[in-house]
Amino acid sequence: MTTEYNPGLDGIVLGPTALSGVDGEAGVLTYRGYPIEELAGSVSYEETVYLLWYGELPTAAELDRFSQQLVANRALPEPLPTLLAALVESNDEPMDAVRTAVSALTASDPHAGDAAGNRENTETAAIRLTAVLPTIIATYVRLRDGNEPVDPRDDLGHAANFLYMLTGEEPDPVVADTLDMALVLHLDHGINASTFSGKVNASTLATVYSSVTGSLSALSGPLHGGANADVMRMLQAVDESEKSPTEWVDDAIARGDRIPGFGHRVYQVKDPRAVVLQERSKALAEAAGETKWYEYSTEIEAYLADEKGIKPNVDFYSSSMYYVMDIPIDIYTPIFAISRMAGWLAHLFEQYEDNRLIRPLGDYVGEHGKTVTPLDER
Repeated sequence: MTTEYNPGLDGIVLGPTALSGVDGEAGVLTYRGYPIEELAGSVSYEETVYLLWYGELPTAAELDRFSQQLVANRALPEPLPTLLAALVESNDEPMDAVRTAVSALTASDPHAGDAAGNRENTETAAIRLTAVLPTIIATYVRLRDGNEPVDPRDDLGHAANFLYMLTGEEPDPVVADTLDMALVLHLDHGINASTFSGKVNASTLATVYSSVTGSLSALSGPLHGGANADVMRMLQAVDESEKSPTEWVDDAIARGDRIPGFGHRVYQVKDPRAVVLQERSKALAEAAGETKWYEYSTEIEAYLADEKGIKPNVDFYSSSMYYVMDIPIDIYTPIFAISRMAGWLAHLFEQYEDNRLIRPLGDYVGEHGKTVTPLDER
């Protein structure tokens, strides 16, 4: 059998999608035909989720109904409060705790096994997963930090409510709007590693919960969602050193270290999401009077563009922006998951609607013609 091998499946098209369009050469990202620059900052996360799931931006009445469905599913069902407390006791990493908690949601959904291929049941599970994930993360963080969990509010949007549950205080509108914009930017991005993982699982007709649990596992890796936290740790290391950002980067490259937040498997130019986030990161830093992280970032970006010809991706400016917002570094990737959950689910809708088991080939390069030696002769 003749096979064509592409490491990392470079250039392989999995199939058609009407969700997000990614033009790596031009640096363009669209959701259902809308440029990301038009959506971010002007259309809420809830509106954008509706757009991906149902094909059009909602009317005011449609948005109100959809938002109320999300609000009604924010509370933690049993056994999650007990489970999260146990995960804190065992010192699970945040993404590990999130993955375990999402998987456990099947225990409180009597129709968990009926969703695959049934649009109504899939939507019910999707609303539940999208709504409750911020509560899972905020509850875990508060328990870990020795604080009582904060119940969700029904009068705050998706982003503002998460910040409220995380801190116990109603967030500044500018901070809430900034997080909302970041959630829109991270919502979907073609057939990335975590989305692919979810689609593979769904193609077996695994449940929605099983499918997105696989997506969460893929997102946790440092070459995918974990890169945003690594960017901030890099900026902190620069700050703690006695070197300039460019000197620090030079030393890291000489050691063979990968600079987080740079390069992309699709974009050959600057990630369009990074362009939007850079503008907001600068404004937020100036408003907070803490600009050094932004200044380190721009210096590193300019240096790597000149010396290595590489450009920043979505993780690079989101990290310093979250830091100025006082969000703990180790939940940057869980925040990515808050956003991307609805994107994964949109792809599951597509997969279930026109399903075919995803089963690529392996290029066998081992030996042939071997015979078995009896055990007593080996």
